[in-house]
Amino acid sequence: MLRKNRPALAICEEPLGKIKGHVIELYLDVERLYPPMLRRPLYPESLETMKEIGKHINEILEIHVIRKIGNNKIVEITTPVLITWNDGKSRLCGDFRGLNSYTKADRYPIPRIPHSLGKLAKSKYITKIDCMKGFHQNGVKPNSMRLLRIICHVGIYKYTRMPFGIKNAPPPLPEDDRHNISRGNIGRLDGGIY
Repeated sequence: MLRKNRPALAICEEPLGKIKGHVIELYLDVERLYPPMLRRPLYPESLETMKEIGKHINEILEIHVIRKIGNNKIVEITTPVLITWNDGKSRLCGDFRGLNSYTKADRYPIPRIPHSLGKLAKSKYITKIDCMKGFHQNGVKPNSMRLLRIICHVGIYKYTRMPFGIKNAPPPLPEDDRHNISRGNIGRLDGGIY
C-alpha cells in the first residue's frame, strides 16, 4: 500500500505538502470592539531558548510555513512561545491570546475519543497514519495572514500556513475527514486511524 501511494507520502527532506483547496480564514467578532492593536513586545528569552526558537524559525521558513516580512512597526504582531515536552522535544507556537479573544470560533465539534473507539470495535486491521506537520499543511487566506505575524530575535515573520496557537486551528482537519469517517475511518487533528 505504501509503495502504491508513494506520491502522497513525504519524508523529512521533501517539500511540505498542502491540502488541496483548503485554506482557513479568521473571522473577527464584530459585536465586540476591535482592539486598537494586537501587538505584543518581544519577550525576553534565555540564550538556550533563543537558539531553539531560531532553529524552529529556520525549519518552518525552509518549508514555507512562514515568510520574513522585515521590520514594519505598525502591524498586528505577537511573539513566539516555545512549548517543551518531557522528552526534550519542542514546538513553536504563537502567543495569539489577544487575537483569539476577538476571533469567532468555528463550531465544528472535535471528535470524542470514546465515540471514535466505538467505530473500531469490529475492525480486523487497524493502521495509524500521522500527517507530517499536519497543521501546517493547511493554507491561510491572504487577508488572515496579516493577523498571523510573529516577532523574535531573528526578525518579523508572517505565517502562510496554519500556525499552532490560534483558536480555529484544530477544527479544519476533522471536517475534511468527514468522508473518511463515514467509511468507518477515524480522522483526528493531524492524522487518522484506518
